[in-house]
Amino acid sequence: MGMVYDLAIIGGGINGCGIARDAAGRGHSVFLCEMNDLASGTSSWSTKLIHGGLRYLEYFEFRLVREALIERERLWQIAPHIIGPLRFVLPHHDGLRPAWRLRLGLFMYDYLGGRKLLPPTRSVDLAHDEVGKPLIPGRYTKGFEYSDCFVDDARLVVLTARDAAERGAEIRTRTRAVQVSQQGGIWQVTLEDVGSGARSTIQARALVNAAGPWVEGVLRSGAGVDARYKVRLVQGSHIVTRKLYDHDRAYIFQNADGRIVFAIPYQGDFTLIGTTDRDYHGDPSQVKATPEEIDYLCKAVSGYFAKPVTPADVVWTFSGVRPLYDDGASEAKAATRDYVFELDTPGGAPLLSIYGGKITTYRRLAEEALEKLSSYLKGGTAKQGWTAHQPLPGGDFPVDGGPALIGDLLREYPFLASAHASRLVHAYGTRARDVLGSAKSAADLGRDFGATLTEAEVRYLMSREWACSADDIVWRRSKLGLRLTPAAVAALDEWVIVHRAAEKPQQQAGGRA
Repeated sequence: MGMVYDLAIIGGGINGCGIARDAAGRGHSVFLCEMNDLASGTSSWSTKLIHGGLRYLEYFEFRLVREALIERERLWQIAPHIIGPLRFVLPHHDGLRPAWRLRLGLFMYDYLGGRKLLPPTRSVDLAHDEVGKPLIPGRYTKGFEYSDCFVDDARLVVLTARDAAERGAEIRTRTRAVQVSQQGGIWQVTLEDVGSGARSTIQARALVNAAGPWVEGVLRSGAGVDARYKVRLVQGSHIVTRKLYDHDRAYIFQNADGRIVFAIPYQGDFTLIGTTDRDYHGDPSQVKATPEEIDYLCKAVSGYFAKPVTPADVVWTFSGVRPLYDDGASEAKAATRDYVFELDTPGGAPLLSIYGGKITTYRRLAEEALEKLSSYLKGGTAKQGWTAHQPLPGGDFPVDGGPALIGDLLREYPFLASAHASRLVHAYGTRARDVLGSAKSAADLGRDFGATLTEAEVRYLMSREWACSADDIVWRRSKLGLRLTPAAVAALDEWVIVHRAAEKPQQQAGGRA
């Protein structure tokens, strides 16, 4: 019998990668497979927020909100390159939630989660403050401004996987788990390489089903388990427009249907607007923003902004399916965002399936998952959670240290444009130097694919971050797809295909560098 892993994980989204990182850091042998690219399911289609979830207070989800509020500052401190503070303006609106309720909610938001670094809530005079200028004149006079954080969601997943790999986990992308079964109390997982169709089998003492929207499908693939719980698939669509206003705050708008919509400064030159909440029936991999949803988001923000937003202003849309735990709520917006575990031991070996969850609480979810599995995971070097204070790759600098890091990079690589240095620091943090290597001139970085994307960076993404296609690079490892022409993306894809064969052996190992 070959190697038996302590833990095998199906699903390379934020929950699967979070569990892989935590388990590997405790000294367990870990295998993770993902049928597509890391973060290609739900985890790259979020609203890009690390937030307590102000509106969840209305559904009395105090435990979830408190946990999420505590996590905001923890995550900011372990990944200050890809997570940062963001102020939200909440205009008061006659006829919707009364001002006293908003004040009470924001008071709880400020004090429920041990806020230390983020500034507190303040009242705003929208008639005179600069944040009132983009709004319809005279309609909104008072509001509130509070703190949450933004995140590069897909990079959070990739960096979590990178850290897991450096602690010994094997991360295998574009590898589908086609069957799971048990023999003698050991899980047998049959894998299929999505590109070649080649099959192989790995063995593990414990199995985590973190397949997100596909969680029930994994249970049907021979696990010998009848799912007790149900997944409720809820579609969330977003639109991106050219920058709608000049200041750096985001807006949280109340809609007449009781939902809220965010308008968020995005990637320097754009505004991100989202999200919708509607039940989804169909193949989760085929989800697209519908014309009705695009229209809904345009109308929602046009009720607030002086200059209406129309579908013609939309430069990009994205849509994802949230695999929520089905708590029987009648409306999608009311379905819980909390996570639920289902632990089964059909033949003695444990299978932990994960329902729900949100990016903000992924680290705590991983700790709780390992607590649930602790009696089955023998060995390892540590039983305790450790991830709250250990930085993610490139995040080993203070939360206010970004500008200094950019300055250092410009001194070391004087040929870089400052916007290029800034983008690299906000993607790679202290590892921006690993991307640039010993380059002494722009020419040393190799081919320029446009929008500051160079061959040196593409090679780094292929060898260190599991990138296999232009899509992986311009939509998940970065958002340069917003700036590159279709021809430039096609040229990049061609280059990656040609050079991928050479990178393959290192790619598959995915282990310690």
